[in-house]
Amino acid sequence: MTFCLNTTIVKPQEGEEIKSAVILLHGYGGDGKDISMLTLNWKRFLKNTIFLCPDGHEQCPINPNGFQWFDLTKEDNNYILQETHKAEKRLNLYIDEVKEEYKLKNSQICLSGFSQGCMMTLNVGLTSDQSFNSIVGFSGKIIEKNDLKSRLTSTPKVLLIHGNLDEVVSPNYLLDAKDFLLRNKINVETMMIENCGHQIPIEASSAALNFIKKNIVI
Repeated sequence: MTFCLNTTIVKPQEGEEIKSAVILLHGYGGDGKDISMLTLNWKRFLKNTIFLCPDGHEQCPINPNGFQWFDLTKEDNNYILQETHKAEKRLNLYIDEVKEEYKLKNSQICLSGFSQGCMMTLNVGLTSDQSFNSIVGFSGKIIEKNDLKSRLTSTPKVLLIHGNLDEVVSPNYLLDAKDFLLRNKINVETMMIENCGHQIPIEASSAALNFIKKNIVI
């Protein structure tokens, strides 16, 4: 099957039945191949799991070789919100295609993302009619709290990880997101990594792996 988004796919070991999936969303200007590097270690410990790393649906204007989930060139909150809703529709279509192709349910899928990908993961994962197995977000934030609150429909388990020296997406957004999720009765764990900027260090990758392994059906 050809998905609506170009995808880097990391399959389980030959002979392993696919029982779960992790969908990884890259950050602004990145691509699926870039974030798929996380799976090199995760694959060893998550048996029967397929990893899907799609490219964003738009080319990134500041990096023609990379992609974006929504445009950041305009400082207009209403415009950004409209763009995120467009991206959500494309991602929901993509997830439906993945579920059909691999005969999976939301309860067998972990959504994960870095930076802008984390933002989209929260929007898509918390507004689905059926809860996903879990959400893992790195260095992101909630795009617009009032918009998200008005559309909340599911309560997956959530892990959010951030570096305390992040100068791209302030680490204060981690605390902000935690407060929002707890107020809306969503189970959330958080991890602030010392001496870490806007990146996914080994410590963050390992914590995410342990969280996914604890929750996902394998």
